[in-house]
Amino acid sequence: MRQFERRAKTQETTLFCLCLEAIGLKGCPFKYNEKFQYASNCITTSKYNAVTFLPVNLFEQFQEVANTYFLFLLILQLIPQISSLSWFTTIVPLALVLSITAIKDATDDYFRHKSDNQVNNRQSQVLISGSIQKEKWMNVRVGDIIKLENNQFVAADLLLLSSSEPHGLCYIETAELDGETNMKVRQSVSVTCELGDTNNLATFNGEVVCEPPNNKLDRFCGTLHWKEKKYPLTNQNMLLRGCVLRNTEFCYGLVIFAGQFTSPTRFYRSIELYIYCFVVIFRFLLLVVMGVILAVGNAVWEREVGSLFQSYLPWDPPVDNFIFSAFFSFWSYVIILNTVVPISLYVSVEVIRLGHSYFINWDRQMFCSQCNTAAEARTTTLNEELGQVEYIFSDKTGTLTQNIMTFNKCSINGQAYGKCSKLDFAPFNSLADPNFCFYDDTLLESVKVGDSLTHEFFRLLSLCHTVMSEEKSEGELVYKAQSPDEAALVTAARNFGFTFRSRTPGTISTTEMGRPVTYSLLAILDFNNIRKRMSVIVRNPEGRIRLYCKGADTMLLERLHPCNQDLMNITRAAYPGPGLSDLSDEEWESWAENQRSAERAPTCREERLAAVYEDIEQDMMLLGATAIEDKLQEGVQETIALLSLANIKVWVLTGDKQETAVNIGYSCKMLTDDMSEVFVISGNTVQCVRQELRSPQPKSPVSPAPQFLLLDNISGEFGLVVTGHSLVQADMEVEFVSTACACKAVICCRMTPLQKAQVVELIKKHKKAVTLAVGDGANDISMIKSAHIGVGISGQEGSQAALASDYSFSQFRFLQRLLLVHGRWSYLRMCRFLCYFFYKNFAFTMVHFWFGFFCGFSAQTVYDQYFITLYNIVYTSLPVLAMGIFDQDVPDHRSLEYPKLYEPGQLNLLFNKKEFFICIAQGIYTSVVLFFVPYVVLSDATQSTGEPLADYQTFAVTTATTLVIVVSVQIALDTGYWTVINHAFIWGSLGLYFSIMFALHSQTLFRIFPNHFHFVGSSQSTLLQPVVWLTITLTTAICVVPVLTFRFLKLDLRPQLSDTVRIAHCPIAHAMSSYRRRTNRGGAVTGSRGTGAPQGNTYTGF
Repeated sequence: MRQFERRAKTQETTLFCLCLEAIGLKGCPFKYNEKFQYASNCITTSKYNAVTFLPVNLFEQFQEVANTYFLFLLILQLIPQISSLSWFTTIVPLALVLSITAIKDATDDYFRHKSDNQVNNRQSQVLISGSIQKEKWMNVRVGDIIKLENNQFVAADLLLLSSSEPHGLCYIETAELDGETNMKVRQSVSVTCELGDTNNLATFNGEVVCEPPNNKLDRFCGTLHWKEKKYPLTNQNMLLRGCVLRNTEFCYGLVIFAGQFTSPTRFYRSIELYIYCFVVIFRFLLLVVMGVILAVGNAVWEREVGSLFQSYLPWDPPVDNFIFSAFFSFWSYVIILNTVVPISLYVSVEVIRLGHSYFINWDRQMFCSQCNTAAEARTTTLNEELGQVEYIFSDKTGTLTQNIMTFNKCSINGQAYGKCSKLDFAPFNSLADPNFCFYDDTLLESVKVGDSLTHEFFRLLSLCHTVMSEEKSEGELVYKAQSPDEAALVTAARNFGFTFRSRTPGTISTTEMGRPVTYSLLAILDFNNIRKRMSVIVRNPEGRIRLYCKGADTMLLERLHPCNQDLMNITRAAYPGPGLSDLSDEEWESWAENQRSAERAPTCREERLAAVYEDIEQDMMLLGATAIEDKLQEGVQETIALLSLANIKVWVLTGDKQETAVNIGYSCKMLTDDMSEVFVISGNTVQCVRQELRSPQPKSPVSPAPQFLLLDNISGEFGLVVTGHSLVQADMEVEFVSTACACKAVICCRMTPLQKAQVVELIKKHKKAVTLAVGDGANDISMIKSAHIGVGISGQEGSQAALASDYSFSQFRFLQRLLLVHGRWSYLRMCRFLCYFFYKNFAFTMVHFWFGFFCGFSAQTVYDQYFITLYNIVYTSLPVLAMGIFDQDVPDHRSLEYPKLYEPGQLNLLFNKKEFFICIAQGIYTSVVLFFVPYVVLSDATQSTGEPLADYQTFAVTTATTLVIVVSVQIALDTGYWTVINHAFIWGSLGLYFSIMFALHSQTLFRIFPNHFHFVGSSQSTLLQPVVWLTITLTTAICVVPVLTFRFLKLDLRPQLSDTVRIAHCPIAHAMSSYRRRTNRGGAVTGSRGTGAPQGNTYTGF
């Protein structure tokens, strides 16, 4: 019998727990819970089951406009008076597309079912009728009390009631939620921490009022009502589903949220690309225009000519006049001509994108052996955009740097330390970390002589933090910190004699100069991205209450006592700046009461707590400052330089202060001494920012930005540094964007996560450019989601950014390969695929249009209906897929050697309206040749027996065969990178065409299905005629020779950079080019770097 119930409210979730005696004879609490219809703990991520799969999947697929359009065509084909094509010419491609998509969806859903079953059938221990019993996760419900043991997963979102550790502490790992492997501490409410056995838990009654379920991992707001008192609940009291209990024997928790309302599942973002929008509109208009032209022709022909044959060739009912005939003819031609953009295009695009994503995942050169992490493409829809990026927005810490902090320098009472020889701490401190290095013995001497301010400085570092300590053996301490800089500060204090040993909810234990000291922990004022500081209030053994605070200099300096002004001027260059403040008992009691009131507030709790924290963090005394070094990752300088040569602008968005941001800019070579000027914008008001943007001032290393930066025709290279508080001036957007985009390097410092996202949105709003954001921490997620493409770095701050991104890897240097190799190739391949696809389908379809003028506009098709069905899904599908997946213009190392090769994607030169119309023009030209050359030649040709060849079936076979040969030759010319797969697909598809054609035109199929195969013997009799092969050869030459001529002339007169690179590094082409230069005393090949041809596969193309 369930022991607890839950009551729902409109705006808040209420959970109240009652003992069995309180319910009396009213009935089973389980039945009481049922009427509220709370979600069970059963997780269902799958979409289908055996019964619903077919109808639901088809319904979803027909939400796509393309599928609905082809279904409409299929319905039209079922009307005999309209369609001259059999229904299977549309239903076969449509069914194939639907089937492939359904198989993919079914496979994905099968694995989701498998994962769901694995999770739902995990065992948990639930308190039922006063005893612990085993239950499956799916049977856990809101109001249950669950017992967790060490290394077990948390089954649902729990309120921690008690644990085996003192003071109700427990330790958890949240890697399943945010990717962070550092342990975190959670603590039960003080009044429930003694409920350590099942008897006490069974009699526990109380009421929990909490916020509705949400996707925030770091926040929880609730109140426990018990014994007529209220106790605030925060995220520190919660265990979220998916966490793992660590270093804790057992704990008990109360289920607050279950099933779909538990901690958020990972959400992935995708951007819908509209690259086919113009194509779809153009296709529709073209179909209508061609249909109208042919319908008008039908009306004229039926009135002028068709009416003369009514006696023996009457109109089919219900047609009774030429207008009605033209109406039907319009819809008939809509069906016949719809293959200008067939349904197979959409499937082919997805297959190609999937292949490109696998190439990224399989790239061993983007694999980090140190952390055993490979690159991962978490989406398939953005691969082409990787080849068009113009702006990169990067975080600094953990993205450009290693996020491995080292305590390098410090300033105490105005005295700087950290410029001398390396120290040996072993003789001084047996608890010292042997890996810690510091280079100034005067600081150690200051500690040894007992300087009070120095001791107070390191005492602050040993107390003001949230680090967890694990002592594996006597004197062997292991610190587990939520951030590397916090671990660096605590380790520094440890080595200088102020060693943090352990903590409880109410105490912090340290060893100070070899003497154990325990402080009473009165309050922790947490760090967040808005406060940018952290404080602790402790009572020392002498009874004095002190507040210790550390944080960003901009936050602390304005909260110091005025008497610190001189010391502040000396110290303010370092970060962070620790400070302290003494409190009297009366001040503490008064403030503590305000804090308790804010914690119990049912609404706006965070805002009220922030105001209370602000009240106590005033009039502090400055102790000093620290300088923590975070080294650049390997290859950052080279990557930024290479991206700059590719005309990609890199902006760094960081929360660090201006000096640190400028230093990192010079370190990674974004800012250089060769720049004409580096300007700064740091005004706090609209007027100040406007003046800094528009009013030139005397030249200095960092000076306000002059007005000429707003012009597009400036000369020289400039850098720009802008602070976060200057960006809030909304009415300066245009000026800021103009100035920033005119600069080679932009660094935005003191940025909040929201401001990072706003900068990205600003560029997206004012610049029609593809943006990419890269970061490694949770504070970068908003920026990553705002950009067109999000890249996550799997680093020291966990995997939260990687989980929210489109692509992830472990090192910033891999970005150059992601963009300049995979991105450029993806863009190139997709553009070539689309150009060829539209060409081959216009060549195929427009033949029907010309034939309409010679068949009385009767909607008679040129080809056999089986050829129409198989053309796009069998005869020409594999070659174009091979080109779209494998094609390259130059090898990967040449792409990195010549970053200017990236620019065509930024300018969208390879597939735009101009290129689209060129493809159409080539397709129309090919269709004219395909129709009229065989028409003219065969009209007067005869067989060897003297019989004429001018019959419909001979013409159809000749035209179809010529079409397949022409498009096969054309894709051979378009292919720039030959593999075994390309050869097999191109020449195999050509052989497959002849095999299928002979089979379809055989006597065997005709005898079995005499009403369906009308071209019996046509292929054999037609292709045995020499004049037919002469016609095929002549037509192919007329189609291909002009294209070859144009490409040769373009290669010789106006070569692209990719052409020069390919020729310069291809021995045969290089020799031919050298011979041509010797004979013509000219040439176009420049920019050669080294010699040697790529091994293995072959690069060709014109």
